[in-house]
Amino acid sequence: MLNDTNYLVWDVTPEIFSVGGITPRWYGILFALAFLLAFHMMRWMYKRENRDVNNLNYLLWYSIIGAIIGARLGHCLFYDPLYYLQNPLKIFAVWEGGLASHGGIIGVLLGAYFYKRKIEDSYLWLLDRIVLPAVLGGFFIRMGNLFNSEIVGIPATVPWAVIFKRIDSIPRHPVQVYEAFSYALIFVCLMYIYKHYSNRIKDGLIFGLAVTAVFTTRFFLEFVKTRQAHYAAEFGLSVGQMLSLPFILLGVWLVLQAWRRRAAE
Repeated sequence: MLNDTNYLVWDVTPEIFSVGGITPRWYGILFALAFLLAFHMMRWMYKRENRDVNNLNYLLWYSIIGAIIGARLGHCLFYDPLYYLQNPLKIFAVWEGGLASHGGIIGVLLGAYFYKRKIEDSYLWLLDRIVLPAVLGGFFIRMGNLFNSEIVGIPATVPWAVIFKRIDSIPRHPVQVYEAFSYALIFVCLMYIYKHYSNRIKDGLIFGLAVTAVFTTRFFLEFVKTRQAHYAAEFGLSVGQMLSLPFILLGVWLVLQAWRRRAAE
C-alpha cells in the first residue's frame, strides 16, 4: 500500500492466523522452511557425491539445536548483555524474541563439528556443503524479519523507502529485503561453483567464499541499519559490523589456503 507521499507502507501482521490459541507466525514458518530445504539440499548433495545419507537426520538436529542455542545466546551476550546478566532466566524466554545470526552461525558450526565424528570426510568438506543451504536460509530468515517489521533500516528518502507502520511513520531503508536478496544472489553464485567446480577445488574454498561474501555484505548493510545494541550507540562501528570482521578474515584466510593447496599440486 502507498501513502500520500508515495512511499510503500508495510503493515503486515506477523501472525498468519489464530485458531484455538494456536497462532503460527510467518517468521516461524520461514525459519522451519529454511531447515526443511537445508535437509533436502544436503540429501541431494550426499546422493550426488555417493555419500551415506543415513546420518543426515543427526546433522539436521545438531544444526537446529546449535542454531537456536547459538542465536539466542548470541543475542543475549552480544546485544543486551547487562539486561540478561541481571535477568538470567530471561535467556530462556525465546518466545519473547531475540536471535542473533552471528551466534546462530557459531552454533551451526559447533553442531557440524559434533556431527563430523560420524563421517569420514573432513570438517571443511562438510562445511563446504552445509554453507550452501545456510546461505539460502539467511534469505528466509531475513524475510521473516520483514514480516515481523524488525531489523529495520535508518530513515531514508529514496524512492523505494518503506514505512514500517508497526514501528513508526518514518520512511526507512528496507534493509531486510536488501540483505535477503543479497544472500539469495550469493547462494546462486555458490551453487554454480559447487555444481561445476566442486571436484576440482580444495576443501574450504566454498565455505571461505561464502563467509567472506555474506559477512562483507552484512558489514556494509549495517551502515543503513538501525543499531540494535544500545550500549554501542557511540561506537564507530555497530556490533554487527564488529562481529562480522572476524568472519571476513576467516573467510579470506580459507580462500587463500585453498588456492595455495591447489597451486602446490
